Amino acid sequence: MTSAVFLDASFWINFRDEKVRSQPVARRIVADLFRQRVPMVTTLPVFCEIHAYFARSATRETILSDLCDNPVVTVEDVFAQDQTEAINILRNHRDKDYSLCDALSFAVMRRLRLTRVLSFDDHFRQFGEFEVIPNKPS
Repeated sequence: MTSAVFLDASFWINFRDEKVRSQPVARRIVADLFRQRVPMVTTLPVFCEIHAYFARSATRETILSDLCDNPVVTVEDVFAQDQTEAINILRNHRDKDYSLCDALSFAVMRRLRLTRVLSFDDHFRQFGEFEVIPNKPS
């Protein structure tokens, strides 16, 4: 089995929002990952961002199923040590506009030793520790 990949809100929003131009890219990537049986890991704060985006749409129920009833997706707990590390990341990267959710994601990824992230968010590229999928076109 291939090692897990972290799932960021920006990616799943692109995957599920039909109005987003990059949806076909996200759909191809998810199809490939499902074929390879790659586990996806996310956190409750990321789940909250995704749900908030779709909360007033017909896609709301699909999102709940995607992240709660999908055996490929694990919602990882955020621990006190992750919160402390996230605050330290924000303090040590004052020149960046990472959200607390982003910093929590970085901390959880470090703890779980995850090296890849599904994201359309440039913050993961700026942070520089992870392989971001999809790769930016040259």
